[in-house]
Amino acid sequence: MSHQTHQTQQPALRARAEIDLSALRANVRALRAHAPGAALMAVVKADAYGHGMVPCARAALQGGATWLGAALPQEALALREAGITAPVLCWLWTPGGPWREAVEAGVDVSVSGLWALDEAVAAARAVGRTARIQLKADSGLGRNGAQPADWPELVEAARAAEAEGAVKVTGLWSHFACADEPGHPSIAAQLDSFRHLVAYAEKEGLEPEVRHIANSPATLTLPESHFDLVRTGIAVYGVSPSPDIGTPADFGLRPVMTLAASVALVKQVPGGHGVSYGHHYVTDGETTLGLVPLGYADGIPRHASGRGPVLVGGKRRRVAGRVAMDQFVVDLGPDEPGGQRVAQGAEAVLFGPGDRGEPTAEDWAEAAGTIAYEIVTRIGKRVPRVYLNEDHEDQDREGHEAREE
Repeated sequence: MSHQTHQTQQPALRARAEIDLSALRANVRALRAHAPGAALMAVVKADAYGHGMVPCARAALQGGATWLGAALPQEALALREAGITAPVLCWLWTPGGPWREAVEAGVDVSVSGLWALDEAVAAARAVGRTARIQLKADSGLGRNGAQPADWPELVEAARAAEAEGAVKVTGLWSHFACADEPGHPSIAAQLDSFRHLVAYAEKEGLEPEVRHIANSPATLTLPESHFDLVRTGIAVYGVSPSPDIGTPADFGLRPVMTLAASVALVKQVPGGHGVSYGHHYVTDGETTLGLVPLGYADGIPRHASGRGPVLVGGKRRRVAGRVAMDQFVVDLGPDEPGGQRVAQGAEAVLFGPGDRGEPTAEDWAEAAGTIAYEIVTRIGKRVPRVYLNEDHEDQDREGHEAREE
């Protein structure tokens, strides 16, 4: 009897976000070189800025990060559930949150006020385990963190809880408001404030493992802010924290995400033909339209209608008319004699590293009047992430087998 082997063919993807983990690891190494005297925290909040939290966290640790940063406690706990044991700091807490679960999981919890310290202490007592806490100071951002006027009371209460054995103050930290604007007067003011707040806490008997204030732009441009640890978020993913301070390549970084789709329909239309809702785009003459099956439900900004750049058929095009919920149109131009015609199934690349002439996330940010952080982070769950170069033993080999998640 003969046996036939049947292979299941994966269906072609409508769209995909390719995540190059080799580039991510290299970015971490480059960032460590910018701050050689400090440990590095890779921030993986918001599903690693849209790139996929767990795969990116693992790749960042392989690249030399020793800490991970999360905003929500659910993110930090998901890292633990995935088997990741590296130190994790979680900073966006609300009353009644999963403090007990975080303490049990050994997550460092950020404390910005007495109410949060009380919750951490109660959780520690309930589980019989010392809570790892980091005190956050508002050195001038005006967002989370204890005000300087409230710092002595918070330090005193934390020191008392530490003496009891309920908590261990593992860190003192703060966050910049304008580090992406070199020379802004708030930078020096915040650094001075943070130094004074740290000095006070240490004078009162706290002995933190890490002191940190530097985010991505400060890591790249303010060596005096590096202290014991730098917190790098957007730069880990190869996106510049500000085009004013340099491109990714200027800092030895490479964009990690490439967003592409398969052209769903190609058709010829006459001149004077309206395109998409509101007919904000009308064809000048007979032309070819290509339909790209991505829309604002996938995270494509509607504000980029008429402006968003796309590489199709080896040429840069722009969104023709409005971006709709699931799709948008590009004008491919009239057929040229002897030219190669774009067909259904052709690749449309919205953004990537730029090596093939494709746009970058920064190009889309300019088109939408926003920042590149938002462009990559908003790509939705309907777009599958395809991970490249997961094998960190062979980081630089091209063409490694991809995996979809």
